[in-house]
Amino acid sequence: MNIREELEKREERELSSYATKASLTKGRAVPETPDFIRTCFMRDRDRIIHSKSFRRLKHKTQVYIAPDNDHYRTRLTHTLEVSQISRTVGKALNLNTDLIEAIALGHDVGHTPFSHTGEEVLNKLVPGGFRHSENSVRVLTKIEQSKRGAGLNLTHETLQGILYHSGLDREDSEYNTLEGQIVRVSDKIAYIQHDIDDSVRAEALKIEDIPKEYLDILGYGHSERISTLVMNLVQNSRKNFDGGNYKISLSPSINEALKGLRQYMFNNVYRGSLCQLERERAIHVVNYLFNHFERNYEELPEFYLKIAQGEGIKRGVADYISGMTDNYCTAIFKELVLPRSYIKISR
Repeated sequence: MNIREELEKREERELSSYATKASLTKGRAVPETPDFIRTCFMRDRDRIIHSKSFRRLKHKTQVYIAPDNDHYRTRLTHTLEVSQISRTVGKALNLNTDLIEAIALGHDVGHTPFSHTGEEVLNKLVPGGFRHSENSVRVLTKIEQSKRGAGLNLTHETLQGILYHSGLDREDSEYNTLEGQIVRVSDKIAYIQHDIDDSVRAEALKIEDIPKEYLDILGYGHSERISTLVMNLVQNSRKNFDGGNYKISLSPSINEALKGLRQYMFNNVYRGSLCQLERERAIHVVNYLFNHFERNYEELPEFYLKIAQGEGIKRGVADYISGMTDNYCTAIFKELVLPRSYIKISR
């Protein structure tokens, strides 16, 4: 028996009966010889961490575009916070933390530059729309290249968890594993709380501005709110399991408080006056680049040019732009708009 088989036996012996076992995976698009040491979900995690799309997250915006303070979250630090929260919940529920980590680390690799602003622009320009969760799967199965084919050739369970990670009240028990459901809720726990923290740092928000009806339930401090949400998610999910309802969820009162807090952030921060000017500038940049490369698609890098020729120009342009970091997107815009003598850029 090799080490991977030992680990799979350990999962079968020690994990909950309703956990997703690596030995029972639905497999990969392209069959592979199993690893000697790692389970299939461990391999998924490692492939994502070593991918270019994962590394680019460090220069993709979370909320505040191009902040001059190193303490603001980026898409990468958000991903790490989601992973940490998710693994804590998964460990407490005795589920498969390797699968949880793979889903969490890959869930946002399809995000655009300039956060959801870039996503909203592409959603209007791409036939059929553009959703970052779907694009994350596309990035991992097509854009990321490897000798294996099918992109990184991740397991069905990891890709499903990434595809269905969006939405707070999604009824996904039929098509998402419990591990995937954990990442979905943990994503909301993470971004709402750390966006509050960043907004206070940016002086766009004061804690006392937030309605007391939410803070009285969730807590007034950053760590207190996360602790409340994680504890409730674990306890309520255990209650669900005991009643034969295999679903990851917050209790109704806590869930309503989180939803209220999320709506408050949308109304006062994400769509607020401080972010609005930067949003307008970002919309202009993404629109300009999309229109430029659609008209001049032969200027696309060779990889994306082949996509444009095979799947349509808009698809190739969307793949190119969505993979850009904020910095690279801005640099390309400057290269196209400003006099070339003023520009120093290396591709």
